[in-house]
Amino acid sequence: VQLQASGGGLVQAGGSLRLSCAASGRTFSTYATGWFRQAPGKEREFVAAIRKSGGISYYADSVKGRFTISRDNAKNTVYLQMNSLEPEDTAVYYCALGTPILREIRNWVMWSYWGQGTMVTVSS
Repeated sequence: VQLQASGGGLVQAGGSLRLSCAASGRTFSTYATGWFRQAPGKEREFVAAIRKSGGISYYADSVKGRFTISRDNAKNTVYLQMNSLEPEDTAVYYCALGTPILREIRNWVMWSYWGQGTMVTVSS
């Protein structure tokens, strides 16, 4: 499986961006999908995840209410709609595919496939 993330850029605080991540292969719908981010000098952290059916999603407390993860299995694509962006959201954002158990969903080590990352910069 190969993942291609896009949609990053420079935005002012309070603005919005939508990230996309397109997957190759026919097995996309058999995996959960997630987004992680890594700011300079910091560890990779969980942002959001969604189950393979798209019915249930999970969020980091820091983005809850501002970010929305969704997926379109017909297009092999996962999205991250980011609203009310803050300078603290500045990071490289990575999409991931995998089958982590629920209690490990926030652990990036438990995800199998990764996109190349897309940079999001929020100016104050």
